[in-house]
Parts: sequence; C-alpha cells; structure tokens
Amino acid sequence: MKKILMINTGGTFSSVQGEKGLAPGLSSQELLDELRLVTRSIELEMEDLFSVDSANIFPEDWKRLAERIAEVIPLYDGIVVIHGTDTMAYTASMLGFMLRNVPIPVVITGSQLSISHPVADAMENGRCAVYMAAGGHPGVFVAFNRKVMLGVRSSKVRTMSFDAFESINYPYIAEINSLGLCVHTKLLPQQEGGFSLCTGYSDRVCILKLYPGIDPEIIYLLAEQGYKGIYIEAFGLGGIPFLKRDFMGAVRQAVENGITVLTGSQCLYEGSSLSVYETGLRALESGVLQAYDMTAEAAYTKLMWTLGQTNDPQEIQQCFAKSLAGEVCIRA
Repeated sequence: MKKILMINTGGTFSSVQGEKGLAPGLSSQELLDELRLVTRSIELEMEDLFSVDSANIFPEDWKRLAERIAEVIPLYDGIVVIHGTDTMAYTASMLGFMLRNVPIPVVITGSQLSISHPVADAMENGRCAVYMAAGGHPGVFVAFNRKVMLGVRSSKVRTMSFDAFESINYPYIAEINSLGLCVHTKLLPQQEGGFSLCTGYSDRVCILKLYPGIDPEIIYLLAEQGYKGIYIEAFGLGGIPFLKRDFMGAVRQAVENGITVLTGSQCLYEGSSLSVYETGLRALESGVLQAYDMTAEAAYTKLMWTLGQTNDPQEIQQCFAKSLAGEVCIRA
C-alpha cells in the first residue's frame, strides 16, 4: 500500500464560513476523515503546516514548505499539498526550483469550494492529487479539475469556475477519464543528478506590467529601493517602448547598474520572441534576458530563485538559457 503525506496550508479547500467571510478553519483530521472516503486503497497521513488564505502566503513560507517536504521525502511515496488557489501557481513554480530533482511526486491542489460544501470540487481534486502522488512519477505538479499539470507551467485563469487552472504552453501531464488516471510519461521533464534542496531566494524582485505611457521613472525608483531583479511583462512578442518616454533607456541603465531584467509577454500563450521587432532587439542588445514561453509565475519565481543562488551575471544568464524543471522551451 502506498503511503502519502498530505500537508495542509489552508485555502478554500479547508475553509469555513465566519463572521468576516470564508477563512481556513477545518483541521487536518477533519480533512482526512473526508478524503479517506475516496482513497481507501492508499495510506494517508496529514499534518497542518500553517492554515491561511493563500493571499497571505509569502516567500518565507515557500522556503518553510520546501524544507518540510525535503525532511519527509524518505518516509513517503508521495506528497500532496493542500493550498489556496490564488497563489498556488507561484508556490508550485517555486517548489519546482527549490526541490531540485525531487525523487517522489509532490502534488499541489486546492478547490473553489470548501470540502465541507455538498457540491464542492475539493473531494475530486483531492482524490486526483492523491492518486497522482501515489503514481511514482517524480516532479512537482498541480492537480485540478481532473487534470494534472507541471507546477512550473500552471496558472490560475478563472476566478469562479471549477476549471480554474490551465497548463500554459505545455500539455497536461495526466488526465482522469473513463480509463482512470492516464499519465503521459513522455511529457515528464528529464531529471539530471540527485536530489538537492536549494531554498535560497532574493525578495528584491518585482513584476512590472507595461502599459501605454508608462513612466520610465519607475525603473529608477526600483533601483533606488535596492531591487536586484525586474520581470517585465512587455507588449506582444516582448516590445518595450523607446520613443517619447524612453523606457528602454531606463532599462538599459538598470542592466548596466547590475540589475537583472527579464522580459516576457503579457499574453498567456505562445510566449515572447525579442528578435522579431526593433522594440525587442533593442532589449536584447541592452542585456535583457528573455522569458520565452514561461508563465509569469514561473518567470518571477525563477528570477527570485536564481538571484538567491548567484550574483554572477554570466551564471544568471546561463540559468535563463536552459530549462531547469520543464518551465521553458528555449527558441533558437
């Protein structure tokens, strides 16, 4: 019998109605009692790491979660993390980088309705996560609405539908259908080397979404505040304005001053290609790194994680020139 640990961090999955709205409130034992109804062939254990709305999860919580997972890896066949949906994709992405070559499945799930609700999606999501965790396929995944995605490719795209998450620019790793849980093993990223826990990160990183007329002064303000990295969600294939208000000029100066600037597309699908238009080529010539087809969540957390490992510009560039956990397809 497979042995699975479920780590509860809160979110809607374990919420109850209070005076000020929904908030995490169900204990690990209450969740376990519910989930055992649909996972009787698997030995489940559960623990509460913390119990918060995922809007209140911060980078130090990612580190704590990664450390706890690393501690218990030798004891279990797989791990399920119960998590709020709002920042789940950020957590899943960062775990994909912190848990290098994780040797067992780590599956993150949540729900749009609490497991205490009679028509909730929580039970189905929990079941999918548990059986993926018991499947023996190493990696960090998100399970939601009968689909399993790479954690570094997941993104929340709907606020109320049960079909809240999508795998961006990458096929689903597994799906539940009339044949059961069908895992597409050829889509699993290849791991190289043994497991290592790498929890270093920089919290001096921000996401900046471009809009028409944006003031370049914001780049200088970020530099004054000591930011080490900026992920720019640019226009289309990666366009950054350089006429009238010379935003590109401010970016170039930031790079020259040692700030790592990563650029991707505001569009969810298909990614950036800075070599097509002048607005992108100027960015490449200025030393800007390219996110290609990464999600915003993966790009942001990879930038945080990379700057927590090294300050060497060449090593940073090398890190963004390859896929670490299946998060990106590098275009020639």
